Amino acid sequence: MDRADEDGASLAGVDGEAADADVLSLLDPAVREWWVDRFGAFVPENGGFFTPPQREAIPLVHDDENALVCAPTGSGKTLASFTAIINELFRRERAGGLENAVYCLYVSPLKALANDVHRNLAEPLDGIRDRLADRGESTEVRHATRHGDTDDATRQRMLTETPHILNTTPETLAILLNSPKFREKLRSVEYVVVDEIHALAANKRGTHLSVSLERLEALADGSPTRIGCSATVEPLDTMADFLVGYEDGDPRDCAVVDARFAREFDLEVDCPVDDLVGTPNDVVRTQFYEQLHELVADHTNTLVFTNTRSGAERTLQALRERFGYDDTNSACHHGSLSADRRQAVETGLKHGDFDVVTTSTSLELGVDMPHVDLVVQVGSPKSVAALLQRVGRAGHQVGQVVEGRVIALDRDDLVETAVMVRKAESGFVDRVFVPENAYDVAAQHVYGLAINGVRREAEVRDLLRRAYPYRHFSDEQFETLFRYLTADYEGLEERNVYAKIWRDTNDPPDGEHHYPDFPVGEPLIGKRGRLARVIYLTNVGTIPDSFSCDVFVRGGDEWVGELDEDYLDTLDPGDVFVIGGERFQFRYRRGSKVYVDRTAERPTVPSWYSERLPLASDLAREILAFQRDVLDHLDSSGVPGVRVWLRESSLSERAVRALTRFYDQQVTFAGPESVSTSTRIAVEEERDREAYRRRYYVHTLYGRRFNDGLSRLLAAECASESNANVTVAVADNGFVLSMPLNRRVDVPGLLRGLDPVDARSNLRRAIRGTDLRQRYFRINATRSLMILKRYKGTEKSAARQQVESETLLSLADDLDDFAVVEETDRELLEDKLDVAGIEDVLARIRDGEIEVFERTVETPTPRAFGLATLAATDTVLAEDESAALRAFHERVVAEIEGTGSTPDE
Repeated sequence: MDRADEDGASLAGVDGEAADADVLSLLDPAVREWWVDRFGAFVPENGGFFTPPQREAIPLVHDDENALVCAPTGSGKTLASFTAIINELFRRERAGGLENAVYCLYVSPLKALANDVHRNLAEPLDGIRDRLADRGESTEVRHATRHGDTDDATRQRMLTETPHILNTTPETLAILLNSPKFREKLRSVEYVVVDEIHALAANKRGTHLSVSLERLEALADGSPTRIGCSATVEPLDTMADFLVGYEDGDPRDCAVVDARFAREFDLEVDCPVDDLVGTPNDVVRTQFYEQLHELVADHTNTLVFTNTRSGAERTLQALRERFGYDDTNSACHHGSLSADRRQAVETGLKHGDFDVVTTSTSLELGVDMPHVDLVVQVGSPKSVAALLQRVGRAGHQVGQVVEGRVIALDRDDLVETAVMVRKAESGFVDRVFVPENAYDVAAQHVYGLAINGVRREAEVRDLLRRAYPYRHFSDEQFETLFRYLTADYEGLEERNVYAKIWRDTNDPPDGEHHYPDFPVGEPLIGKRGRLARVIYLTNVGTIPDSFSCDVFVRGGDEWVGELDEDYLDTLDPGDVFVIGGERFQFRYRRGSKVYVDRTAERPTVPSWYSERLPLASDLAREILAFQRDVLDHLDSSGVPGVRVWLRESSLSERAVRALTRFYDQQVTFAGPESVSTSTRIAVEEERDREAYRRRYYVHTLYGRRFNDGLSRLLAAECASESNANVTVAVADNGFVLSMPLNRRVDVPGLLRGLDPVDARSNLRRAIRGTDLRQRYFRINATRSLMILKRYKGTEKSAARQQVESETLLSLADDLDDFAVVEETDRELLEDKLDVAGIEDVLARIRDGEIEVFERTVETPTPRAFGLATLAATDTVLAEDESAALRAFHERVVAEIEGTGSTPDE
């Protein structure tokens, strides 16, 4: 595969003036004139008329080369992709005219992003058209947007007046490929632009898109040039292969433009005070809001990211109450607001109307914000990629420094963000992991192919394997898939699950050739059912429906509130949570009803849990390496040496003091072995005589997905060993196992004894019967069209889908190699519980590369405070936890002072 400029060195070494002359020479005079008029005065910092990604990408697209363009937000990469395409379309229109067909597809993960690109395309298209009109030339290059919100009249109009550039989403593209009339308009496609490819590749929307692109490849008259755009993505080779797919078992050629660090970043981590635990919570909050207000006052437009929707609302409300902001100069944006409200805020950001806007994750992608000159991230965004994506929303004027401030509100957050900024400045980006061999997405596309006509089985297999996620899809997996699609199981039709395709060897015993267009003996597939196309078009896609469940107290009909499904995924029987200000213990779920008991026990799952993204596994491992380095500096040069070393990073002096205090207290209190590193897992056993509980804090700092999976395996072993109920609480930096005080197990020994060879099968057994698995079976059953969300004009609610799926799961679990069950377990184990990471760590423990160290304590160590409260990662929203944290802290400080140490000196 051709990889251009992987280290970015050639970008920095290009002579701007000479390179720009070469690029400009590729453009039609009218296009060149528009470009120079529009951008000539804005990019002197880049040495000419083009930014680095534009300088590299425009010639590649001009030469019809597939390209992955990686560059920071605001560096002009999307326009770089379109410029050569627009240039070619205008040239061809003037030479002989364009057909009434689509020549370029732009695919984005968001409807809002497609709409914004449509608006942004209007400027160059209108500007170039005006310049040609001044010369007496009349031309038209049409563009339009089509997605789920496009009305029927507009869709019909596209058949008679087809846009030459069509902006759409992955779901709508799949529909267009099965639309009898419009799919013919796609035969002329010569370019496909996939924007924000990293946001698609990591989930099944990207898997679905990758197969759609191969279907487009097979449909089009030629091989469309593919251009992918991303601000922050790694590994580049994998993303390039994902974009272009495979041909004859090898990835197609793709040039990579790596200009990810072509913009200058000004990043700093700060915290309101240097003692984040001992300082009263109201003081921390006051300092934080004053700090935030000063930052807003010093900038034109500030965008504030929090990690939860409620956090965004609360932060804005506090700014308004304390400093007099109002509706005219401040706003909030998140996914729970109405579309009209979100659009109004987006318009205000485009025009620079707001001094400050708070948001959760909803503005990571989307509209251009040319006036934002500062991004503030409150707390840890959980990955370097997310940090760079969010901070990249600032400084959209080319050559402008990207200014970002990260404010940590607790010590776990401070560790994460300190490492995050260090790694971001070194060029590190977390890897994207692409889901592979998903049966549900494959089922949709094979059904769609069959609906469009009788197909050779070999053709279907080859097409699917050309998509990157299915490049290793085996013949055995195809048989499992085909067996599901042909409903080759007893009992399915009695549950209204019918065959979607037929298979035929095309070699009838009577000698009559049923399919004369295909050779005798050629295995074929075709669609079943007269309503197949309608069913497909109304149920296609991978975005699951969700719903809220009513919560009832057991033993009566008392309704206490609602819980959304995402939150229910975090609950196991015995977990305690808060709703309506009261504490309840989760018992079980039946369909859309949840049954609980009142309890006085402390909550084990915080209210924000389902909203938070998990810590990226790559970043987690970097934190382990950072902790090893901290210990080395403490050992060699003490607290002063750690401070000197930390000051080499983009940390405020408060942050340096807070980090130093944190680790010095930990080591003084429990020794250096109590800190987990890349070669050590620390386990601390706490005996809580007041609560009569024995707790094991397992510091597996590998991210929540890993910890969720490993904790299930270890909890099962502990329950078997102790013959007691073991409760589990999971966070990003470890998990807690809790049991009655009169029970004790050798947790380090059990951890050492977990066999990596058995991890997958044992974890699969552990999730059987859980509500989590029931929910994902429903989601995959709807994706596989086993359960239809829409049928004959009737909409089936997610709650009704759940009830139906629970009945089907009891049947499906008894079937051999049933595709929907296999996909449910694959998705949970691989995509949600990081079984591969668990296998790797267990193997390293077995081989002695990772030691397991245990210490018994009377109170949690400072590194365990977050685990002990399970709310330490969102101090703004978890004010009720501050008293517990201070109590832990006071015990630690008292014991340290009793030793005669002065850890903060």
